[in-house]
Amino acid sequence: MSQDFLFNLLALAALLPAAVLPLRGEKSSRDWVFWLVLALAWAGPFLWAGYSMSGVWKGGISVTLWVTIAVSLTLFAIIAGITRDGWRLTPLFSPYMIIMGVIATVFWQQGGDAGLAPSAPSGWVGIHIIVSVATYGLVTVAAVAALAAFIQERALKLKRPTKLTHMLPSVTDCESLSMRLLVWGEIVLGAGLITGMSTQFMETGTVLVFDHKTVLSIGAFAIIGALLLAHHKTGMRGRKAARLALLAYLLLTLGYVGVKLVTDVLMT
Repeated sequence: MSQDFLFNLLALAALLPAAVLPLRGEKSSRDWVFWLVLALAWAGPFLWAGYSMSGVWKGGISVTLWVTIAVSLTLFAIIAGITRDGWRLTPLFSPYMIIMGVIATVFWQQGGDAGLAPSAPSGWVGIHIIVSVATYGLVTVAAVAALAAFIQERALKLKRPTKLTHMLPSVTDCESLSMRLLVWGEIVLGAGLITGMSTQFMETGTVLVFDHKTVLSIGAFAIIGALLLAHHKTGMRGRKAARLALLAYLLLTLGYVGVKLVTDVLMT
């Protein structure tokens, strides 16, 4: 077993306690156990991603996913700290982080090429990378909140609450959190599109190239914008709003992770 693969496994193992934390049931709370487990879950991906990059961005799917997990956990910790019920998304958020970690571990040897534009200033490219990762992290947490709202509303409609719905925030809290995060996600995504177009222009002299990543990102930007506008003008909420939020996240995932999966795995 190689050292790098062992570190991948250790980072993945660090996520497991957070996934079983909700099993405490009614004893679950935002106590010292929660923060200790969350810190462990964050430390594993963060340390492994930092070590594997060694100060240089490597655009392989595995490193990209570990960085995304670390950023998403950072944002989730902030949300858990500043909101009343944000921490109650843990039953959905933690398993999803494990799924991403499993994918990152399976493809740990794939890719790794920096893939940066050589004629673009490294500082500008770095800003674009930071903005892109922050966007995906924000929309990830927003999508989890939207999924929680969808699950809660469905349970209410069917009049069949479950152990999971008892652990999640209320529909209102989920929708409010999702919308607030989508506002920030839309702003940061817009900044990401601008920095991406600027980087593209520095590299090729063309402002916009309609490749898969660009089209999917613009599609996600348009859907989030339409959802926020509809929510503001008509009060759109419930499962329709949740579906649009999840659709936007799907497009962003296809553009952010899906393209890397194709280029790093299927085309190698």
